[in-house]
Amino acid sequence: MNKNVRTLAIVTILCFVTLFVQLTRLHLIQREELQGNPYNTRSIVQEFSEERGVIETTDGFIIAESQEVQNELEYQRHYPYEDLYAHISGYFSFLYGSDGLERSYNNYLSATDTETPLRIATTLNHSIQQKAREALGERNGSVVVLDPRTGEILALWSYPSYDPNPISSANLDTVRDTWEELSKIPTLNDPRLARTYREIYFPGSTFKIVTAAAALLSGKATLTEPEFENRSEYVPPLTEVPLQNYGGGTCGGNLLEGLRVSCNTTFAELAAELVGAETMITTAGLFGFNQELPIDLPLPVLSVFPPDFGEAIGETTAFSVPIVENTPGLAQSGIGQFDVKATPLQMALVAAAVANDGVIMEPYVVKSVKTQAGELVRENQPAVWKSALPTGIARSLKMAMIHVAENGTATRMQINGAEIGGKTGTAQVDANRPDDTHGWVIGFAGPPDGEPTVAIAVIVESVPGQGQFTGGSDAAPIAQLVLQETLRVQGHLE
Repeated sequence: MNKNVRTLAIVTILCFVTLFVQLTRLHLIQREELQGNPYNTRSIVQEFSEERGVIETTDGFIIAESQEVQNELEYQRHYPYEDLYAHISGYFSFLYGSDGLERSYNNYLSATDTETPLRIATTLNHSIQQKAREALGERNGSVVVLDPRTGEILALWSYPSYDPNPISSANLDTVRDTWEELSKIPTLNDPRLARTYREIYFPGSTFKIVTAAAALLSGKATLTEPEFENRSEYVPPLTEVPLQNYGGGTCGGNLLEGLRVSCNTTFAELAAELVGAETMITTAGLFGFNQELPIDLPLPVLSVFPPDFGEAIGETTAFSVPIVENTPGLAQSGIGQFDVKATPLQMALVAAAVANDGVIMEPYVVKSVKTQAGELVRENQPAVWKSALPTGIARSLKMAMIHVAENGTATRMQINGAEIGGKTGTAQVDANRPDDTHGWVIGFAGPPDGEPTVAIAVIVESVPGQGQFTGGSDAAPIAQLVLQETLRVQGHLE
């Protein structure tokens, strides 16, 4: 009898030990895994039962806040300006997770590491953001505005956009219905897509700034030498297919003139015969192509420049540059076509590099995180991302871009009382649809006697069947309006 009791006692103790070990393992080892399990909604319900922090612009406009509701979830996120900041704030949804700052700054907004939710102040300016939306109108495209001296993003707008309020609603039927309706829209027109930094496009002739930089870095060209032939088309080595100027026009001359009129034949020859594949690839990398942007928004996409144009075939050009197997593709790349693709943010940073003496600052959207009482928890400081160009070369390109805005294809960017630099682009979308083009412009602005205080990129996207959009006619006037408002906000214009 005693033996049976002892056996039962031992078994009972072992069961308790096993249970204790299992509970410890679940609590200490598998806690995060279980909390992240999609079938475990307890932690998600808890998140929606607590107030989240506020997100606001640098001038004090609230763009995301918590709203108390009579619902099991207790709170839902409210976005007062609906679509205006959707691609920046993102959404906070019970069914579909989070995006934008709601995602990348979740620990601060949800008070995961603090006793109370915190207040996030962005670098965005409300009036500049509004002007970007107004100037672009209901045309698919993007506007990126930043301070080249710091990397602070002042406006980030793309159309179409969406209202994040229904996706963040405490009414789950509303959430589900809204998401399903948005998901029916073809991907290229999905309003949830933040085109400013999550979509890439042929940059067209705006990329000629990078090609010009490569030519200057090679030491084989200056703004005034050499002189290129005046012609309407150029046939690269290893092909019989000519590359033409926009509209069949004739142009040539030196690098300065090539930028002024955006001469395709000049820049295709520069890339293929004077600069060469290796220097083009290296220079694109100096500007940030093929590298992830260090922005504090989630999931930025890479801007791409072809990393390889094949082996050298054993011949050289008149400028002693090796001819490679895909020299025709290299020529196309020099004018921002072939396999070159860039986000609007990346092209704004190209302009910023020129404006800021060759230095690219890390772009960022959040300026500071503070407690509700105003105590500073975190402050994002300007940081160098790339030393893209020597100061002298950057200043040469700056002078060239000012020349383009004063006397070339970007004159519609001009603003009285300001110094403007620009470069337009008309990017062909498909060789089989020559009338479908993106209209681009990149540039910078500042007071006449000072350094540039703002850089910009604008793209008006191609719409099949609606004809060509050009940088000079379609994108430059948008940039002019946004730059004017930015300079006014900065105190440089009345």
